[in-house]
Amino acid sequence: MSTPVATPETGQVSARLSTLDRFLPVWIIAAMAAGLLLGRFIPGLAGALDSVQVADVSLPIAIGLLVMMYPVLAKVRYDETHRVMADKKLMISSLVINWLAAPAFMFALAWTFLPDLPEYRTGLIIVGLARCIAMVMIWNDLACGDREAAAVLVAINSVFQVIAFGALGWFYLQLLPSWLGLPTTSAEFSFWAITASVLVFLGIPLLAGFLTRTIGEKAKGRDWYENKFLPKLGPWALYGLLFTIVLLFALQGDEITSNPLDVARIALPLLVYFSVVFGAGMVIGKLLNMGYARTTTLAFTAAGNNFELAIAVAIGTYGVTSGQALAGVVGPLIEVPVLVALVYVALWAQKKYWPAATPVLSIPTEGKTK
Repeated sequence: MSTPVATPETGQVSARLSTLDRFLPVWIIAAMAAGLLLGRFIPGLAGALDSVQVADVSLPIAIGLLVMMYPVLAKVRYDETHRVMADKKLMISSLVINWLAAPAFMFALAWTFLPDLPEYRTGLIIVGLARCIAMVMIWNDLACGDREAAAVLVAINSVFQVIAFGALGWFYLQLLPSWLGLPTTSAEFSFWAITASVLVFLGIPLLAGFLTRTIGEKAKGRDWYENKFLPKLGPWALYGLLFTIVLLFALQGDEITSNPLDVARIALPLLVYFSVVFGAGMVIGKLLNMGYARTTTLAFTAAGNNFELAIAVAIGTYGVTSGQALAGVVGPLIEVPVLVALVYVALWAQKKYWPAATPVLSIPTEGKTK
């Protein structure tokens, strides 16, 4: 669990945060704006960024994602993950929301909001099928969710992603529309592209985090590892996040700024999707008495999406200039600010509906107050 630093009785929590934490929404918005401006006004930047790829994702972006994921996964107490696996309510709820309810909801939203735009509609459905395995760890940590539970749910999502993504793509793009008398879409996804995405963006930082904790605790003990080492490593998660956001939006900045009306039409169902799925996760967790930490983890792992995979699949299947690829790119454009806002919603809900829960707020980057 995160280190408690404040309770409702101790005054203004924001005054106790590090500068990086306190102005996190500002830094994220600034990173998005910087990326869009770079992509718009520097000719050839997108091509340069995308010239070398790892698992169908730009190498600089891949590096940013790995830097972002490693510190978060190094914080996980892997010797405690067995208790998460024993929580049947959490396991079943996560599987149902992630692999039954959320993709079906995105399918309904795509057809409701974009019935006349098949490329964007297909791109949205692909986003709905790509369950989150990376950035959700950041949002969960900021909201004081259960780190061990997040690691387990992300790992389960990864396995299901490799096994089920292609079959679900066929179901939602071909079989279900044909049953409903709707137009169908090609769904020939690369199994190896999906597997590579999971292995690179989860496997590498997961292994690194596990080895770091195992070796660090064996050499210096848990107290040193968590109170000395992690506070120094922690800020790199948000540095990696901001770096990734700048590059991601630089890669597609010209496309996004050149099609503002199309972006707006794609954005509306995404906004509804993230908000409703997150809210459903919080309500379900509360009704099942999961406690704040695991309820928050359930909500964020359900609401987040693997935009790296969605973009890679859309580009690999339909082309880099396709409407499907644009829809994939708009995904993080909406997801990042919305899920940052939902971090604050979760912390508000903690005070209101889980007043006895601790911690009320954590310092995910520097691990200490100012």
